[in-house]
Amino acid sequence: MKKFFSAPLRRWGSKVLLCAFVAAGTASCSSIKISSDFDHHANFEAYKTYAFAKEAEHLPIDEINRKRLIEAISRELTAKGFSKSKQPDVWVDMFVTQELKQTATATSSPNYSGGGYRYSWGGGFSATTINVENYVQGTLFVDIVDASNKQLVWQGRGVKTLDADATPAQREKNINYAVKQIFTRYPPKR
Repeated sequence: MKKFFSAPLRRWGSKVLLCAFVAAGTASCSSIKISSDFDHHANFEAYKTYAFAKEAEHLPIDEINRKRLIEAISRELTAKGFSKSKQPDVWVDMFVTQELKQTATATSSPNYSGGGYRYSWGGGFSATTINVENYVQGTLFVDIVDASNKQLVWQGRGVKTLDADATPAQREKNINYAVKQIFTRYPPKR
């Protein structure tokens, strides 16, 4: 099967990306931000069968998490009335990105006047503390491509701050939750 997507979108995938994405789980599951886009001319009612694109089946991540992701997407598609086929109506692809982010918070202590003087001009000193926090934001993309014309018809995205210390159980839970949330946008509402 030939590639459906442009190189700039595809080049972000790597083993580290999905591992980081599926490790997300700091706070609650509800902290995932989802969005989607779609082709307004596509006939989503006509799509009944699917298969995973070769790129999705060989996403350069560890096998355990790739399998978790494929199973989660398959579950959601089945719940939406799709069945797997060797001659599908749509191809499903997926990829991930990650971005190192940083936030800074400044906290100032009160202004103290020097000495024991009764009146001051506001002289003296204060201290400002700056706390810098680095974090990784991961994005999971799920693409649905019309098999007849090889055109992208729907893309769902989930964005979340990642937690590299998540347990395997948390990773599985996070994958399932992220995919379920992304598919709340499919089929698209016109």
